Amino acid sequence: MRLRIAGGAALIAVCVTIGACDERLSDLTGPTPELTTTFSSIQRDIFQAADSSGRPACTGCHTSAGRVPPLGLDLTGAVAYANLVNAAGRGKAGTVRVVPGDPENSYLVHKLEGRPGIVGERMPRGAGPFLTDGQMLVIKRWIELGAAND
Repeated sequence: MRLRIAGGAALIAVCVTIGACDERLSDLTGPTPELTTTFSSIQRDIFQAADSSGRPACTGCHTSAGRVPPLGLDLTGAVAYANLVNAAGRGKAGTVRVVPGDPENSYLVHKLEGRPGIVGERMPRGAGPFLTDGQMLVIKRWIELGAAND
């Protein structure tokens, strides 16, 4: 059963990467149909914008405009990339927010998925809505491809 799930996830990731499946990327990303595997798209469509599911923009909390952002994580425009990629996590010792090439060891993924062992709450805070599986696949694929500032 695990092999079947892992195989399905790998197939979706390949489809997202090469666009060779019948299912379009916009179908996978649901409430963010313009989302692609680039940092600029993730910044625009996830961090800075709410979506049609009712998920709030990350920058609603993670901003330094008029406040100190939670754990120093400002996700606004010019500083978001530097605050994520190869940046030490401040909530849990020994973590790195985004490890280029390694989504499984990127604390951002752990927080967005609500994995066991995170400090604090799953993001976004509260009962959701959380990112969809398709949105998470895009973020993981961006990290897997080296987390370029594109």
